[in-house]
This record gives sequence, C-alpha cells and structure tokens, in this order.
Amino acid sequence: MINRVVLIGRLTRDAELRYTSGGAAVASFTLAVNRQFTNRNGEREADFINCVMWRKSAENFTNFTHKGSLVGIEGRIQTRNYDNAEGQRVYVTEVVADNFSLLESRSADEHRQQGGGQSNGGYNNNNQANNFDSSNAFNQAPQSTTNSAPSNGPASSANSNPNDPFANNGESIDISDDDLPF
Repeated sequence: MINRVVLIGRLTRDAELRYTSGGAAVASFTLAVNRQFTNRNGEREADFINCVMWRKSAENFTNFTHKGSLVGIEGRIQTRNYDNAEGQRVYVTEVVADNFSLLESRSADEHRQQGGGQSNGGYNNNNQANNFDSSNAFNQAPQSTTNSAPSNGPASSANSNPNDPFANNGESIDISDDDLPF
C-alpha cells in the first residue's frame, strides 16, 4: 500500500510552531495549491490543505518560511478524530510532511513581499512548481537565478551568464543534426 503526497503551493500564513509536553517541535500550516484547471470565469481556484511537520524539520520550516513562501512538501495523508469540548466528534484530514523544499529564491521572495509580486495574493500557478525534486534535501537554500554579469550594451541579454552552457551572447550556435539526441 502506498500513501505518498507531493504538494507545491504557497503558505497562507506563517507556520505555527509549538512543542509537545515531551519537547518535540510540531509546526502547523496551510498550503494554497492551485488546481490545474480554470473555473467558468477563467480563474484558477486553489485548495487549502492543512499540513503538520515534526521535530527539527518543523523548526527549520518555521525559520526559513513565512506567509506567501512557495514551498514543496513531501509526506503522507493522515486522518484522525477526537471529541471536542461540546462532546461532538471532529474528523481531521491532514498531510504529515516529511520533507520540504524552498522553491523560490530569497530575492524573489523579498521582492514579492514588498509588493512587486502577484496582485491576487500570490496563489497563481507558477512554472517553478514543475521543477520540484522530491529528493532535494529539506534544508538546502534555493539556487539564485539572477544574472550578475555586467551589461555590455545592446548585445547583452539574459543569457549572458558565464555558467550557462546554453548562452550564446548573441552569436549563432553551430549544431549539426548528428549532435542532436533525437
């Protein structure tokens, strides 16, 4: 039997970090995950999924994320129930997260927080979500994609990064059909 969940979404609020009586850290948070289709008005709707994370991962998660952060979560679905103070049975379904990945560079995250980002609360579908790698360690910082190369006038482009093997700096690329893998 398999119970694995991979989610990519944005935090609806800062994660709430608490500690059990035994000293174990537990973080509770909600992820807004866009649906893959649009409604009748052409807008994307989102599902708001309750998640929990335990121990050191929970502490790291609350330290490195905040409301609006784009994150990838890997875990399992868990259901539980309890009787509340009024004696009613309450059923809870949540994702117990094992790993997380930060899917946004720190500079892009700060830019979005300062109002330069999306105007609808940041729950738009984001192509970065397709790049989630569940084998990524939970505490790695995301790689920055900003270009630090100096501008050389009109010939300079976004592809002038010296570490980009596909950058052509305005020059033509000579590739024969024999070099292509397909």
